[in-house]
Amino acid sequence: EVQLVESGGGLVQAGGSLRLSCATSGFPFDDFAIGWFRQAPGKEREGVACMSNTHDIKYYADSVKGRFTISSDNANNTNSLQMNSLKPEDSGVYYCAADLIVWPSLLTDGWDYWGRGTQVTVSS
Repeated sequence: EVQLVESGGGLVQAGGSLRLSCATSGFPFDDFAIGWFRQAPGKEREGVACMSNTHDIKYYADSVKGRFTISSDNANNTNSLQMNSLKPEDSGVYYCAADLIVWPSLLTDGWDYWGRGTQVTVSS
């Protein structure tokens, strides 16, 4: 059974940091791309960061460049999203997703597997 389980969300003040984790199982993690997406109330889900686990490819949304870092721990089938200098507009439910693709995209379409999300709230 494929599973992606996000953790690490919470309430933080603006300027603070959080580290989200995506624990995966049930598929060959090393062969997959991993993406992080977020959805704020009343807004569409948007891509935040994604990376390939097979090639040196990472993409970030312009809104998070320089503040967020995506990384994988292939030994533990886990992906992380380090979020620094958080802003209230970063608030939302954060989802991780996995796709068997070499060149990942920040588009929400086409990802094979999704987690259930973790809430991030940044207070001003």
